[in-house]
Amino acid sequence: KMIIVGTGLTALSFFGFSAMNGSLPVYFFLYFIWTVGYIFSGPIPHQILVSYWFQKKRGRAMGFVYVGVGLFGALGSLFVHSMTEAFGFQTALMAVGGLMFITWPLATFLLKDKPSELGQFPDGASQPPPDVKHAPRSFRELLFSGPFWLLLIGSMCSIGSIGSINMHMKFVFRDEGYTNQDVLNATWTTASTVILLSSILGRISIGYFADIFSKKRVMTATYFIVAATILLLLSVSPQRPFSLYMFAVVFGFAMGADYMLIPLMAAEHFGVNTLARAMAIILPVNTIGQTWCPYLVSALRQHYRNYDAAMAVVFAIAMVGAISIAAMPKHAPLFAQAPLPDAETKPSHV
Repeated sequence: KMIIVGTGLTALSFFGFSAMNGSLPVYFFLYFIWTVGYIFSGPIPHQILVSYWFQKKRGRAMGFVYVGVGLFGALGSLFVHSMTEAFGFQTALMAVGGLMFITWPLATFLLKDKPSELGQFPDGASQPPPDVKHAPRSFRELLFSGPFWLLLIGSMCSIGSIGSINMHMKFVFRDEGYTNQDVLNATWTTASTVILLSSILGRISIGYFADIFSKKRVMTATYFIVAATILLLLSVSPQRPFSLYMFAVVFGFAMGADYMLIPLMAAEHFGVNTLARAMAIILPVNTIGQTWCPYLVSALRQHYRNYDAAMAVVFAIAMVGAISIAAMPKHAPLFAQAPLPDAETKPSHV
């Protein structure tokens, strides 16, 4: 299974990082292995599993999965910090690699790719949902689809904006008046904690809203909220303590919902059987946006000596993302195409 292969490659990369001697080519080679492992065992396979098993409550299921990502991510940071303090970073890297193997018995004995493997349909229904009946779309069909490009551009812009805020938040605080290092550190820690808690609420709430309202409208509203948080970030000031909490709550809520809405929208518009191919394109492109948008902000900050112009650009990028999602059609045009044969949609009783 993809998760087993991916976690194995991830573990191998961490073992390599723990033993490397400073060689840059070795580092890039190990980073490549880690990237492949991330693609195989990261968001994509889990999004596909959730999408196959749930249809009516797919949003809520996806929300709870992403809550787990946030919680264990926070616990992982504490674990790594403790291990590094006690045994050094090499041992900490090996320990993180070893944790990957916990997934193997779960993936081998508990997880099933589709409910049909257990003679079931999604949500325990007596009939398969409509999206299961449609044949997967080719990469060519996706790349020649206008809605796919709108989703790709919209998600890349929004995630790039979120990445910029995450990366530069502490430095923006400093520019806004938190000049004392101890106060700055405490402010950043407070904001990060509130963002984490708010993101949990955002994932659960938006997952619920996505199940009962139009996913397009929910995603559009969320992306406009992401853009608004940039203005809230620039309003944070030591003279207005409440402004910090206002920013952190709103940003955390939007950030938590942002990532999980992408596979929900992709599954709805292009079919659950095409989700893997759609996310195989969307995820790397979003990663590029998440990496290079903060770099652009750094260059603008260095040139203008403040964050005003840089955040204005990030705001514009976020607005492009929100407008792109708003421009998507309400219904999926690709759903009108060839269905799967009946034999491929019927569960195989075991």
